[in-house]
Amino acid sequence: MLVASYVGLVLTPAGQAVENAALRGADQVGAQARAESDQALAGITVITLAVACLLIAAVALLRRSVQLATAALGTVVVGLLGAEALKRVVLPRPALVEASAGYTGNSFPSGHTAIALGVLAAALLLATWRSRGVVMFVVANWAVAIAGYTITSKWHRLSDTLGSAGITLVVASLAALWLHRRGLVRRVATGGHRVRLVLVVAPLVASLLAAAGLGGVLLVATGNLLDRDPVTDYNVFLAFQLLAAAGSLATALAMWWSWHRLEVMTPAPRRLESAPAAAAQDTAA
Repeated sequence: MLVASYVGLVLTPAGQAVENAALRGADQVGAQARAESDQALAGITVITLAVACLLIAAVALLRRSVQLATAALGTVVVGLLGAEALKRVVLPRPALVEASAGYTGNSFPSGHTAIALGVLAAALLLATWRSRGVVMFVVANWAVAIAGYTITSKWHRLSDTLGSAGITLVVASLAALWLHRRGLVRRVATGGHRVRLVLVVAPLVASLLAAAGLGGVLLVATGNLLDRDPVTDYNVFLAFQLLAAAGSLATALAMWWSWHRLEVMTPAPRRLESAPAAAAQDTAA
């Protein structure tokens, strides 16, 4: 996802032109929708990121696992630092098409999307098998909305959100592998997942299919995507907003599926550990 979005949309004249069309289409968004989008994105600051990291660390420590805290925090921090490093140092945005100054800056990948999806990945790592459905329902909806907001507010392009999704998948997979190699991941044998599938996963899958399908239909129905026309530009904007949401939905579902019937083990409370020893002493006495 990371490589394909960069090569296809950033390193080709057609890719740059169609993403610029989406930015022009965003100029037609109503004032209220733009204000809501800007407000949602403005909520992601250094302070709120620090608070999120503190909450992640607190939950992991409540589960009595420093290694889980390391993996969860690393998913957020490494994902964000990776996105910023790629954007500012590693991956350039060549000037392949004529565009105004506001459209020429490099924004690949999106730091905001990396934060949102990184927090989702960390939350899924922290969640137990039984609580994962609630966590998925709450955090996934917010993370998916952030990807769409970045396009509405013209902070990022479609390729930026897809690139951040790819980074999150890589970093979250490495964190999961690190936990697995330390023997901290176990398979859950209990059932009781049908409600989660019906109330959480099925709506997300339906949303993914609807967003990807409608986005594709809009692009096909528009015809010449490079036609500098207000209607074309707005159609491309709507399609790319839907596809950005689809990319984040696919990322969330991929992370959920990879942890299906798995969870991170945490140490048992000391009183439970000492109970057998105390019983043995009583028996001996």
